[in-house]
Amino acid sequence: MSEFDAIFVGAGHNSLACAAHLALKGWKTGIFERSPTIGGAVQTREFTLPGFRHDFGAMNLSLFAGSAFHRKYANELKAQGLEFAPVADCFASAFPDGRWFGVSNDLEKTAARMAAFSVADAATWRRLVAAFPAEAEHLFRLLGSPMSARALAGTAWNLWRKKGIAGALDTGRLLLSSPRAWLEENFESPHIRATLATWGMHLDFAPDIAGGAVFPYLESMANQSFGMVLGKGGADTIIGALSGMVTAAGGKIVTGAEVAEITVSAGKATGVRLASGETHTATRAVIAGVAPKALTGKLLPNGSGDVGFDTAMKKFRHAPGTMMIHLALDDLPDWRAGAELRQFAYVHLSPSLDAMSRTYQQAVAGMLPDEPVLVVGQPTAIDPSRAPEGKHVLWVQVRMLPAEITGDAAGKIAPAHWDKVKEVYADRVLDIIETYAPGLRNKTLGQAVFSPIDLERENPNLVGGDQVCGSHHLAQNFLFRPARGYAGWNTPVGNLHLTGAATWPGAGTGAASGYMLAQQLGGRWSRRFHTGERGQGAAAHEA
Repeated sequence: MSEFDAIFVGAGHNSLACAAHLALKGWKTGIFERSPTIGGAVQTREFTLPGFRHDFGAMNLSLFAGSAFHRKYANELKAQGLEFAPVADCFASAFPDGRWFGVSNDLEKTAARMAAFSVADAATWRRLVAAFPAEAEHLFRLLGSPMSARALAGTAWNLWRKKGIAGALDTGRLLLSSPRAWLEENFESPHIRATLATWGMHLDFAPDIAGGAVFPYLESMANQSFGMVLGKGGADTIIGALSGMVTAAGGKIVTGAEVAEITVSAGKATGVRLASGETHTATRAVIAGVAPKALTGKLLPNGSGDVGFDTAMKKFRHAPGTMMIHLALDDLPDWRAGAELRQFAYVHLSPSLDAMSRTYQQAVAGMLPDEPVLVVGQPTAIDPSRAPEGKHVLWVQVRMLPAEITGDAAGKIAPAHWDKVKEVYADRVLDIIETYAPGLRNKTLGQAVFSPIDLERENPNLVGGDQVCGSHHLAQNFLFRPARGYAGWNTPVGNLHLTGAATWPGAGTGAASGYMLAQQLGGRWSRRFHTGERGQGAAAHEA
């Protein structure tokens, strides 16, 4: 048995960031991960052939590069090997009519492409880009602050002071709008609308879902203004750097160590019991980087003691599933719409707002979509080090999909378990890509397919293949993530905290959940030390 100040259940990037900060503040930290590798959905592995490195889930590291954690610890992360690959040509969409549109970090390039579709839209784009720094100040402050009364009051005051009542209401309206509402108000070209709307589908915001407009807005404006970054050699560069920070500061990371139970005494978390039978104690905090249903359904076998909280965790809503297809290629796709598409990090294949809405409804109804939204990542166009010289990898994210199949919208695949239909459905996906990039299969050297159920097997937090660990709809976001009264990473059990994408501020690689929790814990225990409000366990450790 070992004693720690803080024990972490799971080694996702939020847990690692939290542990790194606390370890550097002198906390003794222990991280226990059930899998043989750490990183959660942020991993890079050779899924197809030797030498071809594929990002398991997350590919875009822009949120991490721009995060508060990275700003504070950039030197430490770099010393542990963190390296980014900057992206100038960020994202594009190819369309069935043979046209394409893409956003690069060169405003003149993007505006010229947009003007070919609509001169008015190009003018709107320039206006939005010019106004973005002032708007981003408030949005990033909101998304990067705790969901506390004090933080919200400060954000609201700053917004009112800088923009006045009318401007503040405009920002509030953006936060409440659906992607379609915002896009149709600002752009007249259906091609431009579809290109930007696809970013909502990276989460779980189909075009007509309230609260989704802010994500296409932020992603498109940020990519235009700052570009994008990938991880040099793979997204796991941040995992290697974070774990290096933890261990360099004396923290312990144990893989292949499944936590069977969080131990509780007198209403407070006291440690963990592993599936092996080992027990470890925590004097200050137990931090669970797990999906909410796993907390009360497994880790707290007797519940939290609060019926309302336990019910909320059981009813936590997950987004539709995802399929990942990884390809090892002899060459990049030959895009029919134009060779320039070969240099973009992402090429989206989703022809219209209506097609996205239909796909989403099919998935939530249990149907295999006839035309899923495809996010085609071309990381080796940016970072050739991920494949042998002259070769490439393709990262294909298939959205949206049901976890349990009740039918096929195309009427061609009989309902069955994903294990029986995933290869057939992957063929549908590749057929779609072939219509935009003929000859892709002839370039393919190796292929690996992960169904929604495979993703959950790899990482139980990806429930039903939900790669964002929980719907971000308004009823489960902001003050309601993961539930009302628990947006501060707290639980009814003393010293027990949640972190990760299921908690505020949600999915992404920014590590904001873990870092804000670490700051909160560090500050709380520092205040206890100075005021003498310490428990016996903390006093014993400090002695």
